[in-house]
Amino acid sequence: MLGRCISPQQNQNPLGNPVQHKNQTKHMKQQHSVTIDELGITISTGSLARLANGSVTISKGETTVFVSATAAEELRSPDQDFFPLTVDYREKFAAAGRFPGGYFRREGKPSDKEILTSRLCDRPLRPLFPEGFLNEVQVIGLLLSADLVNEPDVLMVNAASAALLCSDIPWNGPIGCIRLGRVEGKFVVNPTHEEQFASDLDLIYVGNERDMMMIEGSADQIPEADFIAALEYAHKAIQPIIAAQRKLASLCAKKKRVFPLVVCEPKALAICERVAAEGDQLKKAIFLASKKERGDAVKAVVEKSKAACQAELGAVFDARQIKIAFEKLQEKVYRSAIIENGQRADGRGTNDLRPISCQVDVLPRVHGSAIFQRGETQGLVLATLGTSKDAQDVDAITGGAKSKSFLLHYNFPPFSVGETGRFGMTSRRETGHGNLAERSLLSVLPSEQDFPYSIRLVSEIMESNGSTSMASVCGGTLALMDAGVPIKAPVAGISCGLVTEEKDGKVVKHRVLTDIIGAEDHYGDMDFKICGTTEGITGFQLDLKIHGLPIEIAKEAIMQNKVTRDQILGYMVSTLSAPRAELKPCAPRTHRLKIPSDKIGALIGPGGKNIKRITEYTGCQLDIDQDDSGWVTIFATDGEKLARAINEVNLISAQIELEKTYKGVVRSVKEFGAFVECLPGQEGLVHISELADFRVNRVEDIVKLGDEIIVKCVGIDDKGRVRLSRRAAIAEKEGREYAPAPKPAFDRPERPRRPFRERGGDNDGGEG
Repeated sequence: MLGRCISPQQNQNPLGNPVQHKNQTKHMKQQHSVTIDELGITISTGSLARLANGSVTISKGETTVFVSATAAEELRSPDQDFFPLTVDYREKFAAAGRFPGGYFRREGKPSDKEILTSRLCDRPLRPLFPEGFLNEVQVIGLLLSADLVNEPDVLMVNAASAALLCSDIPWNGPIGCIRLGRVEGKFVVNPTHEEQFASDLDLIYVGNERDMMMIEGSADQIPEADFIAALEYAHKAIQPIIAAQRKLASLCAKKKRVFPLVVCEPKALAICERVAAEGDQLKKAIFLASKKERGDAVKAVVEKSKAACQAELGAVFDARQIKIAFEKLQEKVYRSAIIENGQRADGRGTNDLRPISCQVDVLPRVHGSAIFQRGETQGLVLATLGTSKDAQDVDAITGGAKSKSFLLHYNFPPFSVGETGRFGMTSRRETGHGNLAERSLLSVLPSEQDFPYSIRLVSEIMESNGSTSMASVCGGTLALMDAGVPIKAPVAGISCGLVTEEKDGKVVKHRVLTDIIGAEDHYGDMDFKICGTTEGITGFQLDLKIHGLPIEIAKEAIMQNKVTRDQILGYMVSTLSAPRAELKPCAPRTHRLKIPSDKIGALIGPGGKNIKRITEYTGCQLDIDQDDSGWVTIFATDGEKLARAINEVNLISAQIELEKTYKGVVRSVKEFGAFVECLPGQEGLVHISELADFRVNRVEDIVKLGDEIIVKCVGIDDKGRVRLSRRAAIAEKEGREYAPAPKPAFDRPERPRRPFRERGGDNDGGEG
């Protein structure tokens, strides 16, 4: 339920917390604030950015986000035919009490987190603007304070909704947004970072009072029934947020402005409709076999209509009207055929998949590769295995994970749709699609302890006609298995579409479409992507073009998606049934071993001397777990180098054993013998009598400092002091029996002692 409301007369600071001042200015009286007690969220307006059409500040804990909404007074150009909505979210390092990195010490291009949050906010806002409203709208969000506990992304969505609702911009909101987790079987609304790590569900849910508007997130193979229960729980949880926004808007009492709407002129529409209906040429064009054929045929009808409009309208002809008219006409043909007859442009039924083909091991030298083809959608996915040093550092201002060892990068070149365009720069769309595929595969990857590699997938879209992100998931699964990554289960993904017929604002007829093509996405009402295994859901994303999706239709789409996913998994498993048992020859090799905890320092050595020596000598990378458990991970480019590194680590962690023979290095020479290092950091004494089978007068006659010699351990006393023997090692090598050296004998006899009186002294002279 809605908590307290602070009246306009009550003075408060810009973040909505009441303060007391002796002098109240006029503009301070315009501040308003509402608090949602059960969620700990406060939304305020009226104190910051008062020249924007709408602006709010939202807080949860000590995390604070500011959002503004501004609309342009006029269209960008007279021939504009699209709605330029931009949503930008930025995180300021000052919010976490930090300086930005880099030479200039200021924020630069947006991070992936900022891009994903911007897209998360854009998608549910866009369908709620009036049709024909084409004035540019800009929504800007700034993270002002971060407590490293509460995530700001859901706050951004709620604040954007509140800013638009409290503005004079026409918009059919509000919407509410929460993040829903599940910890030990219980749902948790807006979990903290710590709770998210323990959760098997990460659902971001956006909806209005009646229906859902947008969802996205990931799960750990959650069953469909549990997923539906989570959606129903989340829809109830957003209602206090919506009520609070309506209360805040009523306090502001700002009237919505009337903007001129761009609609098709009736005369131009009538001419285009007449030309398109001649011989049913538009309908015939739309139902041709391939995407290119359909596109070329529709262009021909458009050109005929353009010529007819120029001839009949003359000076008042507006070329923009042709495009608007044909958007309407194509939408009508597509939707009516589906609603009335279940007829789709490519001849399929509503539940039918396009033809699927899968290939693996398609390229040499790469660690894993696959091609996944579904109709005219084709993705080439490459897998690369790397060391822990290849993991991506995450410079997160808001908390969470500090690094990522699994990356999926999605590329959408213009040739994939038969066009020219910008190439080489990663777009926001590419970042978003890659993230969806990445989180859909993450839950089936092995742990870093079981498979200590960094993993990168690159999805190159070669052909595009619907759901390329889902092709990336399917191709990514095959590429991982081809690379020998022991995934828990294969993952497939597919998108479901929707066409509805409404009456009095309610859906009276609908059809859910399996495996939508690009035109069905464009002219339809929904793009509902779900990924998962045979056990359950791993990733999902819902985008709408209507004002809400009833939960009953959502349930139907979820279950229909499940049936289709299982079909796709059947095709994939028939191509490659399980991860390969061995890595590709060109893939890096790894080995994980454990040494005694007290040997970690010896392995590292003073100033890292030992581990640097091993790295240079073997050409391998050694990673030591930071928890002092003694686990060491070795990465090598081939088996020979790996074996060499394993031997070096084992030598450091091993102990000198009795009766074992070693190849050691003379580290110091004394009169009584030589100290020999048998294992790294472990020495023993070779007594001078044990250096050779004959009498040795000087130690230097046999060994010198730095010499390598073969020695055998012949004794270890209670204090751990080691006695070594070169003589015993030589005897063992020659097959002779070794006997300890006898006590040394002296060559000269002992000199007899003279009587006391013969030594001289006081008795020699007697008395005089």
